[in-house]
Amino acid sequence: APAAAGAAERGTGWSGPDLGTPTTFVLLRHGETALTPQKRFSGSGGADPELSPAGRRQADAVAAALAARGTVQTVISSPLRRCRETAQAVADRLGLPVTVDEGLRETDFGAWEGLTFAEVKERYPADLDAWLASPKAAPTGGGESFATVTRRVAAARDRLLTAHRGRTVLLVTHVTPVKTLVRLALGAPPESLFRMELSAASLSAVAYYADGNASLRLLNDTSHLR
Repeated sequence: APAAAGAAERGTGWSGPDLGTPTTFVLLRHGETALTPQKRFSGSGGADPELSPAGRRQADAVAAALAARGTVQTVISSPLRRCRETAQAVADRLGLPVTVDEGLRETDFGAWEGLTFAEVKERYPADLDAWLASPKAAPTGGGESFATVTRRVAAARDRLLTAHRGRTVLLVTHVTPVKTLVRLALGAPPESLFRMELSAASLSAVAYYADGNASLRLLNDTSHLR
C-alpha cells in the first residue's frame, strides 16, 4: 500500500494529482504518395512527392473525421509536400492556418531514398545490418541516423510544448517522427521503432502533463479510412 500511495503522489498511479489540462499532440501520418504502396524509402533527402489520388482521398477522410471531433486548435506540418498537402486538407475543413516546422521532417535516408528494403539489402547489406542494429548508424551516403532524428524531433517536441501549452495540436508528419514521439512517451528502447505499424493517414495521440509525464492515447487509428 505505501508503494501505491507513493506512485499516486508522483502522478504515476491511478489517482495522481490534478495537473491541469494536458498538451495533446494528435499525430497524423501524411496520406499516400506513389511511393507508399511500393514501400520505398521516402525521406527528406530524395524526391519530394505529392499525394497520390488515393492519398488525397485519405487526407479528405481524415479531415472530415477531425472536423467531426472538433478538438484540434492548431495545425503544424512537416515542410515536405506530402505533409503540407495533407495538413492543408485538414486545416481547410477546420478553418485554421498551417504552420510549418522543420523539425517534423522525415529522416534523410541518403542513398537509400527511392529504394525498397530488398533493394537496399542487395546493394548495401553491411550498411543495412548496421542500421538495423544501432540507432547511431546512418544510411549509406550521409543520411541521418535514428539518434540524430531523435534529437531533432525531441527538440521540436519541447519547442512546441512550450508554445502550445494546454492545447490540442495536430502534427502532420512522417513515420519516423511519429514513432519517435511515441517511443519517447513510453520510454521504450530505440529498437521499438521497428515494432510499430503506422499506416498512411493514420492518427496517433500523446498527452503531455505539467509534471513531465506523457501518456499514449492512440496509436495507428485508421477507422476514418474504412
